[in-house]
Amino acid sequence: MWLARTVIGTFDSRQKAEEAVSALRNQGFAENEISIVARDEGGRQQQGGTGGGRSQQQMSAGRGGTQMSADGVGDGVGWGAGIGAGAGLLATAGALAVPGIGPILAAGPLAATLSGAVTGGIAGGLMDWGIPAERGRHYEGRIREGRVLCVVRSEDRKADEAADILRRHGAQDVETH
Repeated sequence: MWLARTVIGTFDSRQKAEEAVSALRNQGFAENEISIVARDEGGRQQQGGTGGGRSQQQMSAGRGGTQMSADGVGDGVGWGAGIGAGAGLLATAGALAVPGIGPILAAGPLAATLSGAVTGGIAGGLMDWGIPAERGRHYEGRIREGRVLCVVRSEDRKADEAADILRRHGAQDVETH
């Protein structure tokens, strides 16, 4: 059994987040180790519920290429083009309603955690991943401001490499827990 560590950082644009995820994938990080969360500024949330009509399996299963369909978050670069062409991270991002923030798009294994975080919001979901409550609230605020959150949960021995990759691609607020 391996010990898991969580590396977290924020990006001010989807393009930078996509580049970081592509680099992570190129260095051998698996799709089930990488998550992304961003505000759904385009109002893509459907039917007033969570998941945007998609199952958690569909949100976290890689199918051929990577694709995160989101409009209006960050600098307008379409996630439909994919997070690192061919990286296979996700088929789609799912829309979730988060108290205090509103609609967000979440992709990767953290999406399942956040879909159950009805009362705790993003900070509560991040606590399940080893992020202290105070820091979780900080990151929740960064998402509220329009930043894109990238979270890598992997083996202890790979955490420094993940943090370095995030920083090289413009991540701010990079921490390891």
